[in-house]
Amino acid sequence: MIEVLKPGIYCSVQDAGRLGFRNQGVPLSGAMDGRSATYANLLAGNPLDSALIEFASPGPVFRFHKNCHIAVCGADFEVQVNGINHSMNTQISISKTDEVFIGRAATGVWGYLAVSGGIASETVLGSRSFYSGITSEPRLIGGSKVSIGKAAENREPDLLPEPHDRLLKSPIKAYPGPEFSKLTSEVQHALFTTQFTISAQSNRMAYILEYSNRLKAEEILTAPVRPGTVQLTPSGKMVVLMRDAQTTGGYARVLQLSERSIDSLAQKAASTEIIFSRIDY
Repeated sequence: MIEVLKPGIYCSVQDAGRLGFRNQGVPLSGAMDGRSATYANLLAGNPLDSALIEFASPGPVFRFHKNCHIAVCGADFEVQVNGINHSMNTQISISKTDEVFIGRAATGVWGYLAVSGGIASETVLGSRSFYSGITSEPRLIGGSKVSIGKAAENREPDLLPEPHDRLLKSPIKAYPGPEFSKLTSEVQHALFTTQFTISAQSNRMAYILEYSNRLKAEEILTAPVRPGTVQLTPSGKMVVLMRDAQTTGGYARVLQLSERSIDSLAQKAASTEIIFSRIDY
């Protein structure tokens, strides 16, 4: 069992997402940075879709009530076990009663703590991902306790990918969206030349982009949207839907991010400047 001594910011249980229920209006949810979550599970010796703990900066403090192995991946967080510094992106041995402190992130936004055996919280609609109104709690709070699943025989993974890069000035690759062709040529061009700034109002549902140019698009009949859909409103508001996004929307879907691009955008903090780079289907 893991006891939450301090929850930090946006601390929750996430996995690969709640698939197969979008026709009932249920968001996908899942880890904001799926690549980092996968890497953490690999290091912990878990199946790739195992549930783990997601958090933002400043991070949480945990007390472990079971011997296990953990891995902390994602943004560049300070990690300590009983006051001793440990590296991220490595497997760490934990003994019963150990306390794990995760501090502030030097770069990036979201961090992931995977534990051998995975987090064994409640499963609702095929997923353990927390979401308000679906799971019994939307976030982990001080005093929360989560169970740990049964771990497979521990061994180092045979092959690991490179850790997720956090090149904050790299372009965000995006496909033209369903309504892209309906935009004027000037707006189409501006989408890939304008410098956008991530708003502090961004969250797991959507990242809001601020910019100086005046771009706009006509409303559409309500249509399907998904994580990575970039919407442009008639008033010029630019919204990138993220993992907790709704399933339908009435604003023009001007761009669509790839899974890797969603991961990259998720790790960019408020006030970070980004630019979109076009890729085609």
